[in-house]
Amino acid sequence: MSGQTIVQCGFERHAGAILEIFNEAILHSTALYDYKPRPPESMTGWFEAKRAGGFPVIGVEDGAGALLGFASYGTFRAWPAYKYSVEHSVYVHKEHRGRGLGRTLMRELIAAARRSGVHAMIGGIDAANAGSIALHEKLGFRHAGTLPQVGFKFGRWLDLAFYQLLLETPAQPVDG
Repeated sequence: MSGQTIVQCGFERHAGAILEIFNEAILHSTALYDYKPRPPESMTGWFEAKRAGGFPVIGVEDGAGALLGFASYGTFRAWPAYKYSVEHSVYVHKEHRGRGLGRTLMRELIAAARRSGVHAMIGGIDAANAGSIALHEKLGFRHAGTLPQVGFKFGRWLDLAFYQLLLETPAQPVDG
């Protein structure tokens, strides 16, 4: 990670770069089961939801301050008993993939989850995304199930695989 810095992403500094990474993934991959690029104004609500939930947005910048990738998590499901579970995502700019940035971001995100008392991290990954699956498995995530043919993109049915990492936190979970 020579010349690279881990940062907490903020709207003013990073919204445009995150949007660019999202939109490239929407248009050219099955990392997001979405069809149309997101408009710039969508980032306002995205960042507000992260802030309101106390969810991290962790990035890696190069020496010039350009965002190379980011990772975050958010609500897994809306019901209260899921409060110790999150669904995460990690995205690396197309020009910087295959250099270990995804692993760096995920390690930082896992550490943030532990500090926040998260118990279960869940990633929904296109079942054909061998790179993301390998990354998750190397970090201790286990396959928790696959939902066949739940997405349709690029003229084909897509299977969604769920990978889960159970953490030792929180120390004292409570109902309510």
